[in-house]
Amino acid sequence: MKTLASTFLFLASIIAFAQKSPIYSTKDGAIKGYDPVAYFVKGEPVKGIAAYTLKWKEADWYFSSQENLETFKANPEKYAPQFGGFCAFGVSKGSLYKIEPDAWKIVGGKLYLNYSKGIQKKWEADQTNFIKQAEINWPKVIDI
Repeated sequence: MKTLASTFLFLASIIAFAQKSPIYSTKDGAIKGYDPVAYFVKGEPVKGIAAYTLKWKEADWYFSSQENLETFKANPEKYAPQFGGFCAFGVSKGSLYKIEPDAWKIVGGKLYLNYSKGIQKKWEADQTNFIKQAEINWPKVIDI
């Protein structure tokens, strides 16, 4: 019985985490209206358009094509930026900061965004450790 209760609490915490995970979003949409799939397929930030919009995790996501929208819809966790699209360096330091869509990098098949290109250079200097620290900090930063 104790194992069942522990399993239930563990699953409940995962569900709560998924529901509380914030997304960096502005009036222009998630990640300032940029197409998250374009980072992977075009290798550059591309502004999305209103004709290709999807609501996911309580944010509006914009895409540059119907194909990219469908790609994201089929597997959003693969294309959504890490740490809700907040600055990866900031999360590694225990804070949530806005991002600039042109300060980005794909590492290990995951998209990371940063506050600026200057901050991105600092992050890239030790990105493996900053990613590890951000993963530790993320639940604390979003107040789980």
